[in-house]
Amino acid sequence: MASERAKVLVVDDEPDVLLLCRVNLEFEGYEVIEATDGEQAMEQVRDESPDVVLLDVMMPKMDGWQVLGAIKSDADLKDIPVVMLTAKVQDQDQIRGWSQGAADYITKPFSPLALSQVLQDVLSTDPEEEERRRRMILEKLQLLHDN
Repeated sequence: MASERAKVLVVDDEPDVLLLCRVNLEFEGYEVIEATDGEQAMEQVRDESPDVVLLDVMMPKMDGWQVLGAIKSDADLKDIPVVMLTAKVQDQDQIRGWSQGAADYITKPFSPLALSQVLQDVLSTDPEEEERRRRMILEKLQLLHDN
């Protein structure tokens, strides 16, 4: 169970995905807020200060990459971990996500158990450790990509 009800912002333009995330995360004890496009996501991040953002890549208005970039370039928001939720798992996408500051990746379709585990891991990792892990993963991905 999540301690002191961590607040998760789930951003996805598919109602089924939002519902799946909400039901599973609330069952795990998280407080869930939602957004259906990138602009709404940025409003929610600023208004609600979530503990973690679960962010779909393919969305209207602003895509997940633009939202990730906006969060990571804002001094007040940059420490909020962002987990990318995507159907696309090409190396280039992973490299892009890690290099832009994503905390982790979940690929669709995903297991509700995997979702909870990734969020627990992300929320329990201190920012310095997360940065070290992110750099290590990025180096590995780029080595694989270059070979």
